[in-house]
Amino acid sequence: MLPRTGMAAPNHKERHMTTGHLMTTFGGARRRLALAAVATAAACAALSLAAPAAAADAPSPAYPAKAVKFLTNFPAGGPIDILGRALADALQKDLKQPFIVDNRPGAGGNIGADLVAKSPADGYTVLLGIDSTFTINPHLYPSMPFAAKDLKPLMVFSSSGLSFGVASGVKARTLPEFIAQAKAEPATFSSAGNGSPGHIAAEIFASDTGARITHVPYKGNAPAVLALMGNEVQAGILATPGLLPQVQSGKLRALAVTGKQRSPLLPEVPTVGELGLKGLEFEVLYVAMVPAATPEPVMQTLRQSLHKAMALPEIKTRLASLDMVPLAETGAAASEHLAGNLARYGRIVKATGMKVD
Repeated sequence: MLPRTGMAAPNHKERHMTTGHLMTTFGGARRRLALAAVATAAACAALSLAAPAAAADAPSPAYPAKAVKFLTNFPAGGPIDILGRALADALQKDLKQPFIVDNRPGAGGNIGADLVAKSPADGYTVLLGIDSTFTINPHLYPSMPFAAKDLKPLMVFSSSGLSFGVASGVKARTLPEFIAQAKAEPATFSSAGNGSPGHIAAEIFASDTGARITHVPYKGNAPAVLALMGNEVQAGILATPGLLPQVQSGKLRALAVTGKQRSPLLPEVPTVGELGLKGLEFEVLYVAMVPAATPEPVMQTLRQSLHKAMALPEIKTRLASLDMVPLAETGAAASEHLAGNLARYGRIVKATGMKVD
């Protein structure tokens, strides 16, 4: 067949060149597509690697960004519970987040302390308790559910003495008379629980005076006072605010206080030092503890807010009503105070043979 006019049929050489040109064109396209795919994959990989770094560099939400739990390791109605609720209200107003009090008593405070020790170290779970969990229990319990290194002090809020109360059925009107009575016949003592301040105070009393006692632990200061009121036990060395209404009504008698100075709540009651029994002087420390890995900026936020709270007139009034002396110790001062009590109580537990009842 003849070619159309004006169009020459390609010869063999031309056909070969045209085919080669097409192959070259297609090959170049394939290479460009492959290079583009490699570039895209590399870009995706770079983005995926950069994402965690960007997330790490992103600022975390300001603390606190949600509710904070104040976990108290003694029952509701006791001094640390009352103080904790007052502080929770103050911090809630200052930091604009809910502060919730959660009572987890038991085992001399060990149960609640263990829960906090095993909580995330993010500042959203704070232990409010008394020093006996950390200064008496390690000497008293065969094993502890948490290690001392698991928690660190945020603040030692305050201290208080205790009151030596006796039931209405006890004949003794003074502490020397009660000592003579307990030497002749063993006396029963209530306490807020094994390892509580009242427990070790009763053991110190027995060791220093030669009195014979039987320890009866209860689950908190309030039940220990009720047992005293009901003449289930004869005596108790307990937190003054719990005894005060019953002493004022004449249902119980206070024979002495363990502080170095008389209690403003019971100004007519002598100190043990005034009675020649300085070895019975005893203090309770009210503390806040956090998991040991809690970041310092979080701790600083809490400390600053707690210092503000401790300066409020309503908190000062609450402390006075609880027979507490404000301390607001932090850092090394708090750690040294607790370490000093730990050493003292270790010597007492060893000397008295004190044990969990």
